[in-house]
Amino acid sequence: NDLVEGLPKFKYHKEHLCPSCEQGKSKRASHPPKPVPNSRQRLHLLHMDLCGPMRIASINGKRYILVIEDDYSRYPWVHFLRSKDEAPEVIITFLKRITVLLQSPVIIIRTDNDTEFKNQVPKVNFDSVGISHQLSFVRTPQQNGVVE
Repeated sequence: NDLVEGLPKFKYHKEHLCPSCEQGKSKRASHPPKPVPNSRQRLHLLHMDLCGPMRIASINGKRYILVIEDDYSRYPWVHFLRSKDEAPEVIITFLKRITVLLQSPVIIIRTDNDTEFKNQVPKVNFDSVGISHQLSFVRTPQQNGVVE
């Protein structure tokens, strides 16, 4: 700003960083962004997650929440449960109802590695109706991030 006379003007060039500074200022991406949607139609891919137990029970005494979300429309369905043991039965009933209601088959279900999703009851039902069950890796909620 020409406050001092006789000093040459120097410009700082940001591209001249030493390797240590470059490494120190670098930032690692937490998870690569999703480039294209996975599903081509409604009910092609459903994400499921079970939350709970909640500290405060609902009016009906339910402490668990089963969240199911369609990857295509991002429409969520929420079911309240008294215990984790109810999850397989609720999932099977939901799949039967939604398939009849929307006249479209469920192709893929993506869940985390919780025991209620790896249970034999849903697995046998998924196999009988031709549903592919995908499990996300342990400690990677980004894979099932739609419903997390």
